[in-house]
Amino acid sequence: MTHRGACTEAGPELNLRYEAVVRRDEARSGTADDDDRGVRLHDGGMTGAQRRAVLTIHIVAGVGLLGDVAAVLAVNVRAATTDDPAFATASYELLQMFTVMFGIPLSFLALVTGIVLGRSSKWGIVRHAWVASKLALLVGVILVGALVLGPGTEAMRTGDGGAEARLIAGSAYDVVALTLATGLSVFKPRRRRRVRSAAQAVAAPRASY
Repeated sequence: MTHRGACTEAGPELNLRYEAVVRRDEARSGTADDDDRGVRLHDGGMTGAQRRAVLTIHIVAGVGLLGDVAAVLAVNVRAATTDDPAFATASYELLQMFTVMFGIPLSFLALVTGIVLGRSSKWGIVRHAWVASKLALLVGVILVGALVLGPGTEAMRTGDGGAEARLIAGSAYDVVALTLATGLSVFKPRRRRRVRSAAQAVAAPRASY
């Protein structure tokens, strides 16, 4: 058998090996196409359908929370720069409603579903820096809401005043933190190294032909 013929015949075997490596890595990272028949494909005792449902809730909560804090920032800026006291009062009343209806439930929903997703995949919760950073950013958003935005909004509603600057700063931090957390979710810093190692694992036998 010639050298060219050996390489040609080895092609299907190499393709199968490559697919096996990719499927293994996808299953570990939780990105594989999950089986809807109830097969447990992930750690944590979750089926593929269950994990997709939790992932959907997590994405909706994260996007909704980012929209909420962006709206809070805009309202805080408008309320701080208006010359109409009645309009400013109404704005801070609206901010309190935003907190109760959207901010608190969405932030805790994003936190809980994020922990569940971390436990059901190879990423874990604190195993990789980008996951731990996302968790820290979200906890920071919750703390800023509880310690800065909540008391500041209440002070403005009751007429004590003087909280405009910290309300703007706190809501701006929330926007930046959640935007950064979204970027970490998309790029996953360790993901490229994992894909590269998978390609190298397949390329090694090919070099021997």
